[in-house]
Amino acid sequence: MSKDVFPPASGKKKRIKRAIMALFLLFFLLAAAGAAGAYYVWQSASSPADAASNEEVDISIPLGSSLSSISQTLEDNGIVENATLFKYYVKYKGEGDFQAGEYVLSPSMSPEEIMSSLKQGKVIGTEEGKLAIPEGYQLTQIAEVIASETDREAEDVLAVINDRAFVEKMKANHPALVTDAVFGENVRYPLEGYLYPATYDVPSPDTPVEDIAEEMIAKTDEVVQGFSEQIKASGMTVHEFLTFSSLVEEEATGKTDRKKIASVFYNRMNIDMPLQTDPTVLYAKGEHQARVLYEDLEIDSPYNTYQVKGLTPGPIGNSGVDSMEAVLQPEQTDYLYFLASPAGDVYYSKTLDEHNTLKAKYITNAE
Repeated sequence: MSKDVFPPASGKKKRIKRAIMALFLLFFLLAAAGAAGAYYVWQSASSPADAASNEEVDISIPLGSSLSSISQTLEDNGIVENATLFKYYVKYKGEGDFQAGEYVLSPSMSPEEIMSSLKQGKVIGTEEGKLAIPEGYQLTQIAEVIASETDREAEDVLAVINDRAFVEKMKANHPALVTDAVFGENVRYPLEGYLYPATYDVPSPDTPVEDIAEEMIAKTDEVVQGFSEQIKASGMTVHEFLTFSSLVEEEATGKTDRKKIASVFYNRMNIDMPLQTDPTVLYAKGEHQARVLYEDLEIDSPYNTYQVKGLTPGPIGNSGVDSMEAVLQPEQTDYLYFLASPAGDVYYSKTLDEHNTLKAKYITNAE
């Protein structure tokens, strides 16, 4: 009588077993590699771009810049290694309320130091005894800079500059520049836009705020007088000229052609179209934020150019020579729209359809 013989495990079963073990091993290796990769990415995101660098770089952050735009600017200038990583690191840390301004930053700075500087509006690298006022700064920001160099509170500096007696004195000392227009019904701060962006000497922390502010006003007077004939020919008052220049300045980026932006504003006013410029919305809101939200466009303010046609009641910041020249010598175009991409490039269009197409391509898809 023959016995049933049970054959050993087939070669096929052995292969399946080896395959399962290989898959487990592969999964383990992938998990380990992923963890290592994540650790490397996190280390890169949280470390300086170049810890050994002694380089200092001038960085300009325009008002209303998005986090994507700021991150790209930092990467382009070598301050951070990767714009995307910095952007997500900022979001992870719950930061991002960065302020517009001119900064001196270094690749050796940690992301925390960079965020702190941008969040506080701290201009790094200003020489002691010097007071640097960037182009596009608003009066509240200028007050903060003066306060930091004179051991005063920003609120006290602002109170001095806004004091009626001081403004009247400026009218008397600089009659061609400071006129009754600064006391217009809806003007927020009489001397907003009248303190020229430049670097000034501050002999000592005891230097009176009035002296510092008047030096800036005198500089604006000197610069504006150089354009006096052109301003007269334009039909604008000096107050309107400074107001228009400030709108161009606040929209400008490092790659922006100010003369084209000025032409867009002229073209809109010529057809009774609102200027619809985002910096005026932020000024109306009185806050610095990464981007203008749709609900912000509904703010009821004479400074909101989405709601009110024409120029704002007064300047929304100071302006430099380039923006002043752009207002007086705009490029001749048919453009009615423009937008700045996160990379800082500016795109112009003649119709709303063209504008929306560009917006979808360079803004919506980039976020």
